[in-house]
Amino acid sequence: MKIDELKKKAALTAIKYIKENSIVGIGTGSTVSYFIKALSTIKKKILGVISSSISSSEKIKKYGLKILDLNKVFSPIIYVDGADEINEKMEMIKGGGAALTKEKIIAASASQFICIIDETKQVKTLGNFPLPIEIIPMSYSFIKNKIIKLGGIPKLRKNLITDNGNIIIDVYGLKILNPSILEEKINSFPGVVTVGLFSKIKADIVIIGTQSGVEVLFNKKNKNLKLMT
Repeated sequence: MKIDELKKKAALTAIKYIKENSIVGIGTGSTVSYFIKALSTIKKKILGVISSSISSSEKIKKYGLKILDLNKVFSPIIYVDGADEINEKMEMIKGGGAALTKEKIIAASASQFICIIDETKQVKTLGNFPLPIEIIPMSYSFIKNKIIKLGGIPKLRKNLITDNGNIIIDVYGLKILNPSILEEKINSFPGVVTVGLFSKIKADIVIIGTQSGVEVLFNKKNKNLKLMT
């Protein structure tokens, strides 16, 4: 079965966890694109969506979903997004789609974070996928040298300016044994807007499209979550 089919399976399953009259946070990426299309089939049952990127907003508008401003939302948010890598502790690398800052803001604001992936995104140790860091442009040389001292190989993501007007460094060659410590360390560097490590903001539910079907994993603190009926 093709990877796209596995992504689609995960996205369709996520719809079962969307409560009526809820606000849905929308991530960015190919798996999320399938979710947006599926969400449009129940758009009359939700209050609206919060978008993490310009690219997702374009898709959301295409399907007639109402986009809300996070600053004007006071109801619980269910956030649905993918991941570039995720380990068994539900710690993630995100940012392949360059929307990591807004994704982290919405994820932190949400009452529930649902991660939708295909089985290739599961790893034992984070770091095979290059770690994205969104930075203020003038800090490039400074941050680059800091990353080299940490043992990483930083590369500027070419021909890209984020929705926030910043640039992204992708860090190769890291074997991330303690994501939480590394996330704190990189975030402490002046000029860093966001690092694409999601170790403190973890998924509550991980929905995985596999060759044998769909697997649903629950964060221990949310082990009693159930499907919508």
